[in-house]
Amino acid sequence: MAVSPVLVIKIVDDSSVGVRARWRDEYVEHHIVLNSVLAYWWANDLPPVKKFLELFESVIKRTINELTPHKTLRLKYDVKMDDALDKASEIEINLIEVEADDIGFKIEGKTLVLKGLRKSVVDEEEKKPFSTTYVRVMETPDIVLKKYREMKDK
Repeated sequence: MAVSPVLVIKIVDDSSVGVRARWRDEYVEHHIVLNSVLAYWWANDLPPVKKFLELFESVIKRTINELTPHKTLRLKYDVKMDDALDKASEIEINLIEVEADDIGFKIEGKTLVLKGLRKSVVDEEEKKPFSTTYVRVMETPDIVLKKYREMKDK
């Protein structure tokens, strides 16, 4: 019986999002501290939902790379937002598929819901709810992959 690696996504005490990759007895975990990143995005007038998606993908990639270095990561997920990507304040992410070099991950905590990401409130009548499915294929540059492998072999 083959043991599949597991990716766990969870909200930790309403102030951070935990991303953990586990395979057999090994695991790697990272957190996105929401208060810190939101303060930065708000101060620099950046769209928080869009920036969160970028950060979320990056943290998943880093976490899995530290557990099992890989060249290609494929993420597939559904997203529902209360408005267009650049204006949204609420997001629901439903992870569908995660593969690192054709190794599929079992996903625990598939759905992540965040609210209040925007500092200013938009009139409810002006909002246009938005949903889509993203399929992201991210490549690890060879030099970075070499470093992850060296870290893993230590």
